[in-house]
Amino acid sequence: MEEAASTHPYQGLTPDLILCALESQGFECDGRLLALNSYENRVYQIGVEGSTPVVAKFYRPGRWSRDAILEEHAFAIELAANEIPVVAPLADPAGATLHEHDSFLFAVYPRCGGRWPELDTRERRNQMGRLLGRIHAVGACRAFRYRARLGIETLGDAARSFILEQDLLPAYLVDAYSSLTDDLLARARILFSSAGTVTDIRLHGDCHPGNILWTQQGPHFVDLDDCCMGPAIQDLWMLLSGQPEDMRRQLEDLLEGYQTFFDFNHASVILIEALRTLRIMHYSAWIARRWNDPAFPRAFPWFDSPRYWEEHILTLREQAAAMDEPLVL
Repeated sequence: MEEAASTHPYQGLTPDLILCALESQGFECDGRLLALNSYENRVYQIGVEGSTPVVAKFYRPGRWSRDAILEEHAFAIELAANEIPVVAPLADPAGATLHEHDSFLFAVYPRCGGRWPELDTRERRNQMGRLLGRIHAVGACRAFRYRARLGIETLGDAARSFILEQDLLPAYLVDAYSSLTDDLLARARILFSSAGTVTDIRLHGDCHPGNILWTQQGPHFVDLDDCCMGPAIQDLWMLLSGQPEDMRRQLEDLLEGYQTFFDFNHASVILIEALRTLRIMHYSAWIARRWNDPAFPRAFPWFDSPRYWEEHILTLREQAAAMDEPLVL
C-alpha cells in the first residue's frame, strides 16, 4: 500500500514520541537522539542511561503488514541463530520484536558500528562470498509467505506504469521514456527466459555496500527491510563495480567463497544487467511515490527537473546496450 498523497506519514513522529516509545519498552532514555541516514523508514540512535545506545526503527506507515515485518524479524533472528553476522532486533521479555506506540510500529536494535566494506582484495571478496553463501543456505530452507517476490512485474512494470500515469515526465520526453522502457522490459523478459529455471530463495534483497558494515571482526549485515524472495544473484551483483572484466573477476572471487556453503546457478549471471535496469527504474518511481514526504525533496532536490529525466533516459539507453552483452562466466 502506498502512503496517501495528502498527508505526510511521519507528521506525528516527534522527539518526545520517539523517547516515549522507547521508554514504553523499558529503556531509560537519557535524552540523546540522533537521526540516522534513512528515508524509507525513520531510524534513530537513542541514548540509554548507564548503557550502550540502541537504534530504533520506526516503520513507514502503510508500507508493510505486521506479518511481513515479523517475517523480516524472524529471518534476521534465524540468520543470527546460525552465527551469521546479521543485526537482529531485540526481543522484549515476552519475546516480541515488533512494538506499537501511538499508531507507529517500531523495533529496537543493538547499536553496531563499522564502515562500508572495501572489497578490493580477493581475500575480502572470498570472505564476503562465504557469508552470502551461508545466508542463502539458510534462506533456501523455506519460503517467505508475506514478503514481496522480486521480479519484472513488481519492479519494472509497476515503476513504468506509475511514472507514466502520474505525468512526472516533461512532455517532450514521454514518448522516449515510454518506448524505451517498453523495449527494456521486453529485453529483461528475454534474459529471464534465457536463464532457464532460476530458483527463488529468501534474500537480503538490498545487499549494497551501505548495508554492510565492516569492523576488525569482519563484516556484518544490516537492514533487512527489503528482504524478499528472488534469485541469488540479486545479493551479489550490487557488490560488483567497474568494467565487465573487473566485474567478472570480482564475481569469480565472491563465488569461490560462496560455493563453499551453497550451490550457485551460473546461468543466472546473465540477469545482472536486467536486475540493474529494474533497480534503476524502480528507484525513480520510489522517489516519486514518496515525494510528499519532506525528507525526499530535501534529499533529492534535482529529482523533479527536466535534466534529471533526460539523464535518467540516457542511463536507461546505456542499460539497453549492457543487456545486449550480458556478463557470463
